[in-house]
Amino acid sequence: MLEKLFGWGKKKAATAVEPGIPFGRYSDNNKPLVKVNRWTDADNLFKEKKFPESLDAFFEYLRDDAAQNVVYERNGAEGRFELYQGSKVVRGSFDKEAVKAEVTLARMPQPSVPVMRRLLEMNFNLYYSRFAMDTDRLCMRFDSDSEMASPSKLYYGLKELATKADKQDDLLVQDFTALEKSDNEHISVVPEQEKEVKYMYLQKWIGETLDTIAPLDADKFSGAIAYLLLVLIHRIDYMITPEGKLLNELEKITGIYFKKDERPVTEKNRDMAEAFKNMQALPKEEVFKNLFRSKYTFAIVAPQPYKAVAEAIHAANQNMVWYRDNNYPFIASQITEYGISYCQYSYSLPKAVTELFHLYMMVNYPEYFVALGYKKVYYDPVRKQFVSQAVIDKIKEIQNRWKDKYPNMDFKTQNLRFDTLINFNLTFTNEMEFLNMEPK
Repeated sequence: MLEKLFGWGKKKAATAVEPGIPFGRYSDNNKPLVKVNRWTDADNLFKEKKFPESLDAFFEYLRDDAAQNVVYERNGAEGRFELYQGSKVVRGSFDKEAVKAEVTLARMPQPSVPVMRRLLEMNFNLYYSRFAMDTDRLCMRFDSDSEMASPSKLYYGLKELATKADKQDDLLVQDFTALEKSDNEHISVVPEQEKEVKYMYLQKWIGETLDTIAPLDADKFSGAIAYLLLVLIHRIDYMITPEGKLLNELEKITGIYFKKDERPVTEKNRDMAEAFKNMQALPKEEVFKNLFRSKYTFAIVAPQPYKAVAEAIHAANQNMVWYRDNNYPFIASQITEYGISYCQYSYSLPKAVTELFHLYMMVNYPEYFVALGYKKVYYDPVRKQFVSQAVIDKIKEIQNRWKDKYPNMDFKTQNLRFDTLINFNLTFTNEMEFLNMEPK
């Protein structure tokens, strides 16, 4: 049965077609070199006052060819574009005079003072865009004179418009009964079997974490408990990929811990654990409503120098040593996961780094991937055995795919240890810490 479940027949696994399931938050820090060069083209063309040609290069830079997240058409000096961002579509147009864009948030059949007050307050936090009403349609708008529409202004203006709209449409409809959902027909449905698996593992991972922290001394193990709860946020975010209300609840739990206040960690841990209990109690139908496929154009987090990634990994690996040496292997393993998963959650990482992180998660959670229909297995948790050559081959494949952009990226596979899972995790993340991710 184990042979069948974990697919140890290498030839069969190697030729199997894996499910095309997206994981984690979208990162726009994934441009191949040819796309990066188009940004330079857009900037140079704008300085030469060749505005239509600059827009050609700009939208080609934005377009993720795999995701097909941008539609762009131009006829002379005029044209139109669409950008997909989660549950929203940004629609825009341009001519010799201006660039304009808007996104529909919701329908408001009857005027609502509370809604308008909320929008007025949020307007103060917007730099490039603004909320607007068009008959019964609640929307956000951005515009700029063509002569002022530099690639940088367009990027940050459209990013603000798209990301704020994607977040606010769900929250507004959730908070105000006067509003109705609108313009979300482009969302793709997740298969029911996939939803079932994701719901089952959402319950499983929350249950395992709460069961682990329950017997621990809340004061003496406050740091470990915080690690366990925070890494659970990151795992759910990446593996389950929730949207809407569920994603918002995860962000609220993160906020409990990182809010700058004087509360002790023990209190924050208690509140985070309580919030996870509430999430665990959500009806299955409510969870299912927040599992859907979306296209994205912008990351909701910003890129960071790779030094920040290296420091996060290093700090976590240093903090796991005591737990490893004092017979808390599960906690130690979770802390190691925290270092890199924190970066995946908090930063817009280079795609090459995300692919390495994905391999790390496939090694550590093979049952989940098998349940989703994946055939390639890198680690058997029952036998506690690695398919070490498959891991090494995958790392080399990732490096080869990105060598044009990151020529000095050198993951030393000879330093990996395959004797225990915790030693593998430590040596794998150590190698990630010292990667040279300087782009060409």
